[in-house]
Amino acid sequence: MSIIKKCLFPAAGYGTRFLPATKAMPKEMLPILTKPLIQYGVEEAVEAGMDTMAIITGRGKRAIEDHFDISYELEHQIQGSSKEHLLNDIRGLIEHCTFTYTRQKKMRGLGDAILKGRVLIGDEAFAVLLADDLCDNLEGEGVLKQMMRVYEKYRCSIVAVQEVDREDISRYGVVSGRALDEQIMMVDDMIEKPEADEAPSNLAIIGRYILTPDIFEKIERTEAGKGGEIQITDALRQQAKEGMVMAYRFEGCRFDCGSVDGFVEATNYFYERMQEHS
Repeated sequence: MSIIKKCLFPAAGYGTRFLPATKAMPKEMLPILTKPLIQYGVEEAVEAGMDTMAIITGRGKRAIEDHFDISYELEHQIQGSSKEHLLNDIRGLIEHCTFTYTRQKKMRGLGDAILKGRVLIGDEAFAVLLADDLCDNLEGEGVLKQMMRVYEKYRCSIVAVQEVDREDISRYGVVSGRALDEQIMMVDDMIEKPEADEAPSNLAIIGRYILTPDIFEKIERTEAGKGGEIQITDALRQQAKEGMVMAYRFEGCRFDCGSVDGFVEATNYFYERMQEHS
């Protein structure tokens, strides 16, 4: 039985890189084949043993709530037809999970979005999943399930990391520290979006976190940076200095579906997998 039951989904962003598609549709609802991005994320959280999905939304995000709810008209329309089975996966999630929501009224960064989730999370450790970082591990364990094993051992905050090219490093939070083995590093420093010549390593944080509840107080004490945004990286950096934060090199692949190139790459990848299993 999982010792972490709640997963937080920051989903209030505008998705401006996908305009005009995201003018009236949440970017988290963009489909990879026949499933929206956020459903892949919820399925990953369920695989890791979580059953409460806490979603931070904003204006124009009602489609997310509707997706994780029963559509009586649609179900009645396709009942007994050859298409009824297409709703099996989403029905299973709706029955298994509790979905809770609150809004981030102003876009003030990922740290602020996570802080807004405090009312949904309470005083317990929790996961954070960014739906536009789509991960897959072929037939192995999902990234959050892998991270849960690390949490069970160390009981501290954990960030998922992967090596990225130096020319891309300025798009990420970057970690440095002491390697405990090939996959786990004890973090001693992290920097948000450094220039390539200032980056302490090429290990970039991607959209999977396990956070201990004291992170909320760290975020409250974090000053806004560039653009008035509060960065979770700055709060985690303080947590690493006062306690312990681990970085985990996960097994599997990751697609940046916040970019058009990554979205197309993910679509092709999952289409090929579907063809292999058909």
